[in-house]
Amino acid sequence: MRIGLFADTYAPDINGVVSSIVTLQEGLIELGHEVFVITTHNNLISTKFENNVLRLPGIEIKKLYGYVLTTPAHFLAYNHVKSMNLDVIHVHTEFGVGIFGHIMGSMLKLPIVSTYHTTYEDYTHYVNIFNSKTIERLAKKTVMKLSRLYGSHCMAIISPSEKTKEMLERYQIETPIHVIPTGLNLDKFKKVYSTSEKKDFRVKLGINDDDFIITYVGRIAKEKSIDVVIDGMAELKKINQRVKFLIVGAGPELEELQSQCEKLKLNDCVIFYGKVPNQMVSEIYGLSDMFVSASLTETQGLTFIEALASGLPVFARKDDVLEELVFDNETGYYFDSAKEFALKVDSYTKMSQEDRIKIESNAHQVVEKFDRLSFAKKVISTYELAMKRYFSTYYIEDIIVRNDISEVELISKFEKSKVKIFPDIVRQLKLKKGSIVNKETYQRFEEEQKVVDAFEKCVRKIAFKDRTRKEIFDFLHQLGDLNATQMNAIISKLESYGYIDDVRYTSSMIMNFQSLLVGQNKILKSLQDKGIPYEMILKVLSEENSQSEYERAVMFAEKTKSSLHDMPLLAKKSKIRNRLISRGFESSLATEVVNQLDYDMDETEEFIICQNEAMKLKEKLAKKDLDPYKARQTLLRQLVNKGFRFETIQQVIDGLKEDEIG
Repeated sequence: MRIGLFADTYAPDINGVVSSIVTLQEGLIELGHEVFVITTHNNLISTKFENNVLRLPGIEIKKLYGYVLTTPAHFLAYNHVKSMNLDVIHVHTEFGVGIFGHIMGSMLKLPIVSTYHTTYEDYTHYVNIFNSKTIERLAKKTVMKLSRLYGSHCMAIISPSEKTKEMLERYQIETPIHVIPTGLNLDKFKKVYSTSEKKDFRVKLGINDDDFIITYVGRIAKEKSIDVVIDGMAELKKINQRVKFLIVGAGPELEELQSQCEKLKLNDCVIFYGKVPNQMVSEIYGLSDMFVSASLTETQGLTFIEALASGLPVFARKDDVLEELVFDNETGYYFDSAKEFALKVDSYTKMSQEDRIKIESNAHQVVEKFDRLSFAKKVISTYELAMKRYFSTYYIEDIIVRNDISEVELISKFEKSKVKIFPDIVRQLKLKKGSIVNKETYQRFEEEQKVVDAFEKCVRKIAFKDRTRKEIFDFLHQLGDLNATQMNAIISKLESYGYIDDVRYTSSMIMNFQSLLVGQNKILKSLQDKGIPYEMILKVLSEENSQSEYERAVMFAEKTKSSLHDMPLLAKKSKIRNRLISRGFESSLATEVVNQLDYDMDETEEFIICQNEAMKLKEKLAKKDLDPYKARQTLLRQLVNKGFRFETIQQVIDGLKEDEIG
C-alpha cells in the first residue's frame, strides 16, 4: 500500500503528534508499505522532496511552539503528490497541510483518514485573550463545527483514546471513529544507562550526582499546567532539596514559568533544558528518575507512555486517558495539590531500591500493548475499511431545490449521477454540498427516487382535477412497484403540500351537488364511492350554509314538472317522485314535495289531453262495431290504463254524445 501522511509538524519538531507520525511511519515501513510524508519547512519559496518526505514552503511562528504554518493552496506540489500514486491519504493536522491533504484527496479521488491528535476545545485560551465567557463559548462552538466539517470529508477517524472519541461523538461527527492508541518503538526506551552516564548527565546539568531528576517533556504551554508542578516544587524544596525539576521543550509559556521560578526562588532546583532533537528524547527519559505532567488536555498522553516505557514512575493529575496507564503506588502517583505532589515525590525518593525496581517493572508491563507494529497493523486495518467505504461512497456535488423536490447531484470514483429526493430527507440526513454518502444511503436515494417519481405523477394527475385520498391511493396501486408504506408516505406528502385535502374536496363537491339540486342520499353515496368517510361528509354537510334539502327538492320537482308534457297528472306525479328519489332525495320527502306542487294548470292540460286521447280511441273502437255500453267501458278502461284520473275520464266521457261512442 502507498500511504501519504499529511501534517503541519514533523521531525525535527518535538511533540506528541510528531512522535505518533514517526512511530506510524516506521511501523508501516517495517510491515512492507511505502510511506510518504507531506509536511512543511521554514522556507517561503522552495518545495523540497527527499527520502519520501515532501516539505512545503511555510513560515515559522515562534509564539506557536516554533511551528511552521503554510497555506493549503500548493498548486505546484500537486504533481509531486500525484506522482506518489497514493492509495490513501492520512491527515494528522487540521490546518495548512491538513487542508491541503483534503484538497488532494478530492482532486485525486482518494480516501481520507484523519487522526484527531488535539482536543482543540482545551486550547481556546489562545484566542480568548480577554478571558471572556462569550468568546470562550463561541470559540468552543467553532471548534465543534470545524471538527464536524473535517470529519465529514473523511472515510474514517482515528482517535487515540476513548476520551477523545466521546468528545467527537459529542460533536455529532457521524464518520466511523476507531480508537487506536498511538504505538511506540518500545525498544528505543528500554536502554539501561550506567551509573557513570547518569553522573555525567547530572554534572552537565550542574547538579549533584546523587540528586533525583523529575522530568517533563513536551510543549511549554499554558494547557500543560507546568505552573502547577512548579508550585509543587516550592513545597518540595521545604522538605527535600535533592529533587531537581528538568523541563525539556520550548513554547510560548517559557518566560512566564521562568518568572514564576524566580519569584519562588527555585532557580537552583528547576532547570529549563530547552528543545532537544527527537532522537535525544529517549535518552532524557533514560537519564531521569521520575516523570511528571499536570496536563489535563491530553488526547492520549504519549509522553506518559514514553516515560513508562523508560521504566519511570509517572506523577500526574487524574485524567481519563491515564486510567489504563497510571495505577497509584504501582506505576506512578496521582496528586491534586502542590503539597500532595511534594509529599509523594519525597516519599518515592526514600523508597528502597527493591521497591523502585518493582515500579519500573510494572511500568514496562503496562505499556507492552503499545507496541509499534501492533499499532501500525490496526491503522492498516482502518485504511482498508476506509478504502472499502470510499469505493462504495458518493460525494454530493450540488443540491438544487425545485418546487417540492431536491435534486442531488452525486459523484463517485466511477460515475456521476443525479437523484430526486424530498427536502425533508436532505434535512434529516443533514446533506449539503461536499457531504459524503455511503452506498447504503445512495440505495435509499434510489428508493426515494421511485417515491418522488410517483409523487410527481400524482401532482400532474391532480393538476387536471381534484382527487380524494382514496383515488390517489388507487392510482398509486395501479402504478405498481410501491409498497403500502411508500404509498402512504406519498399521500401524506401530498396532503402536507395541500395537493390533497378530503375536507376541501368534500366541501367543494357538496356545493357543486347542491347547486345541481342533488339530494343528500346521492351526495353521500357519491362521496363515499370516492373514499370520503361517512362522518366527514355529515360534518361538512352540517357546516354548509346553503338551501335546505326540502327547498332543493321543490326546485328540482318544479323544474321536472315543467319539462313533462302530454302526460296524465298521475303519471306526471309518479315521474316527478321517481326522479326526486333517483336524484338522492328521501322517498318520504319526494312524496311530500310532489303532493304540495300546484297542479291547476296541469289539470286543465290533462282534460284536453284526455279528451284528445278519448277521440283517438273512439275512432278505433268505432271500427269494431261494439254496442254502446261495451264501447264506453272499453274506452274507460283504456284511459285509466294511460294514467288519467277517473274524474277526468268521467268528465271527458260524459262530454261525448252517447251515439258517438260505439
